[in-house]
Amino acid sequence: MPATPTGRTTHDARTEAAAGDVPCRIVVCRDCCCGSPKVTGVDHTAQTERLRAAAPVRVSDCLDVCDQANVIVVQPSAEGRAAGARPVWLGLVNDPDATEDIAAWARAGGPGVAPRPDILDLHTFTPPRRRPAR
Repeated sequence: MPATPTGRTTHDARTEAAAGDVPCRIVVCRDCCCGSPKVTGVDHTAQTERLRAAAPVRVSDCLDVCDQANVIVVQPSAEGRAAGARPVWLGLVNDPDATEDIAAWARAGGPGVAPRPDILDLHTFTPPRRRPAR
């Protein structure tokens, strides 16, 4: 069954939540297509580490949008959510420039806090509705 953007994290989010400062987060898909040799010419480890330098990163199993590999989801901070922002799904993130644009946006505050760089419009997509578990 496909995972949702709630994979492993590298820090304790409870500490941030208690402090009232929940930052923008990034989810990277790393399973059957994303993060694999199927997507050639991408240093997936370097991409994940570059994003991790900008914001907390969760590594998720398959997000079930393999036709958009490599998929990255930028989740709004608490401030962004309060402003009405929703997670932004980005697909075909297969070059260092796109990774750098995402990292810069996350550092600036991400969805609902900082304007999304226009170039990321080329990567933005709406994921298909999830099927309910049976």
